[in-house]
Amino acid sequence: MKIRPVILCGGSGTRLWSDKKHHQPKQFINFGNWTLFGKTLERIKNSIFDYPIISTNKKYIREIKKHLRLKGFKKYKIILEPAKRNTGPAILSSVLIKEIPENQPLIFLTSDHLIEKINLFNKSIKKHQKYLTDKNIFIFGIKPSYPSSDFGYFLSSRVKNKYKVSKFIEKPNLEKAKKIIKKNAYWNSGMFFLTKKSIIYNFKKYQNKNFNCCLNKNDFLKCKTISFDYAILEKSKDINAINLNIPWSDLGSWKEICKIYNRLKTKYQKKKNIFYRPWGRYTNLYNGKNFLIKELYVKPQGVLSLQKHFHRSEHWVVTQGTPKITLNRKKFFLKTNETIFIPAKSIHRIENPYKKSVKIIEAQLGSILKETDIVRYQDIYGRVK
Repeated sequence: MKIRPVILCGGSGTRLWSDKKHHQPKQFINFGNWTLFGKTLERIKNSIFDYPIISTNKKYIREIKKHLRLKGFKKYKIILEPAKRNTGPAILSSVLIKEIPENQPLIFLTSDHLIEKINLFNKSIKKHQKYLTDKNIFIFGIKPSYPSSDFGYFLSSRVKNKYKVSKFIEKPNLEKAKKIIKKNAYWNSGMFFLTKKSIIYNFKKYQNKNFNCCLNKNDFLKCKTISFDYAILEKSKDINAINLNIPWSDLGSWKEICKIYNRLKTKYQKKKNIFYRPWGRYTNLYNGKNFLIKELYVKPQGVLSLQKHFHRSEHWVVTQGTPKITLNRKKFFLKTNETIFIPAKSIHRIENPYKKSVKIIEAQLGSILKETDIVRYQDIYGRVK
């Protein structure tokens, strides 16, 4: 039987935007002729998958249908959540429809993840399909590429042909993340693989009240707001892991978005978008809706002006060198892979006192993203009048 993909597509994306007026749902942001939802749809265009079910809310229907049309999907099912109740009720209500038989294998995907090496991902799904039962659940783990406090983790150990999950760790601090990675912990990706029977069994056993509420649209508002992790995964005794070592990101922060552009920058670099300055140069990589991604190159001994912006905030990720940063009254150094947020109207500067050049990927956010929005206070190149 083919696997039915269920795509959870109800997130609002407010974490990325300090200005709530201009926020965009992360899954639909155009990052340069691609979106995360579009990438998710491309991922399921494989012979192992049946047509998709998309769980969302009314305000996203037009955008979802546009993406489905662009990606060539003629058959699909859209399920509207009567209200936001987190991933627990969303997952349950999306599979109670009659179109899904009880023994149907299901894979739950979030609409805002970027996954590379798709062949390996799909191969692992096909390999583990034979191990699905009426009660067990497989979760997808990603081998961490760095310690992070932004993700949940789990520990697992090999039992016969499968990896059994022994413990979940919810968003640890950096020190704890470093320790559990040494114990071979994996990031919890938030993707699940199981049968419809297993979902019903586990909800009846651990979330019976929510199960009954989801049976009737009129009772959905009575559902407890709870994530699938808390509702089921941390209670069930039959959780297995599909551990993967592939590039993965939920692009949940501008730091992660900047890192993606740094990896893909050759795709975006154009000579006409390179601008030279006395301190070095900058390249406009991508100008999106209310955001602009740049790469700054600061030559040895290069010093940007002490400045501020009225209409934009900035996120910086250092990709090379050790820049000296001024942020209001503070002065400090950043190392490679470190990041900093520059709020609008704060006075700031980048200096490179060393012999090695500095590179920074910068994400500018705001309604006005022009060079005219610069107020200079000091400048060693004589640009302050």
